[in-house]
Order: sequence, then structure tokens, then C-alpha cells
Amino acid sequence: MKFNDAISGSALLALAIAILVNIQSFPRIPGQSIGPSAFPGLLAALLAVCAVILIFNGLRDRAAGAWITPGAWLRSSRHASNFLLTVGVLLFYIFLSNKLGFVICGTVVLAALFWKLRVRAVLILPIALGATLVIHLIFYKGLRVPLPWGVLLPIAW
Repeated sequence: MKFNDAISGSALLALAIAILVNIQSFPRIPGQSIGPSAFPGLLAALLAVCAVILIFNGLRDRAAGAWITPGAWLRSSRHASNFLLTVGVLLFYIFLSNKLGFVICGTVVLAALFWKLRVRAVLILPIALGATLVIHLIFYKGLRVPLPWGVLLPIAW
């Protein structure tokens, strides 16, 4: 799917303005001219400049095409179903990971994606569970990022 540059530029300009408004609440450091808001503010200002250029180019090129041009993949049922499955498993993880836990949700997500990609049935569950446990180990032990345990909390290691 192709969006006109004016649409993308407008979204980026809104993001830049939101950042610039938000950094106003960052604390000032006494005796320093550069505080915690300096670099996010600089990046937001540069983002705003790029957004304005995109909006200008998009409005200039508007006569040549539509605001939104659907991609060829939307006409393919296989590609559209892959997209919908991806969105679905992400929503599943977002809404249920705290209740069910990372290990269960990660295994279900990977198993669903492997099934859709036609991985051999006997390999789906072992690979999905193994990959989820490796990812959990990397985040939990290596990076010290706590992932939700959910219903597995009583047996958490």
C-alpha cells in the first residue's frame, strides 16, 4: 500500500509536534544550557523539517495520483491472510501476554505463524516452544528484562 507523501508527512509532523510539546515538561538542570530535552527537541525539529518537505512534495505530486494506492498484495488472498494473521497474533500477544505469560503466548504465536507458513506439523510445537524458551532465557537472564509469567508464575525460575 502506498500512501501519498502528504499523508506520511502529516503523521510525522504530528509526531514531531507531540514530542516538542512533551519535552517542555522535562526538568531543567541548573547551571547547564543543555538539559534532557535538548537532543529530543533537536531530533523533533529535524523531523518536523523533513515532514514539511514530505507534505510539500506530496501536495505537489497529488495531481499525478491518488492519496492511497492499494498494493498488489491486497488482491492476493494468501498475502492478505498472512497480513491479517500477523496483526491477529500481535493483538493476541498484546492483550493476553500479562494473563497467560510470555512462554504460552510466544509459543501460540510462533505455532500459528509456522502453521500458516506450512512448516511440517511434527516440527511446529517443538520449534515454537524451543524458540520461545530461548528468547525468554535471553531476555530474562541475559538482558535482565522481565517478561510476564502469567499463569506460569507459580513455577517461575
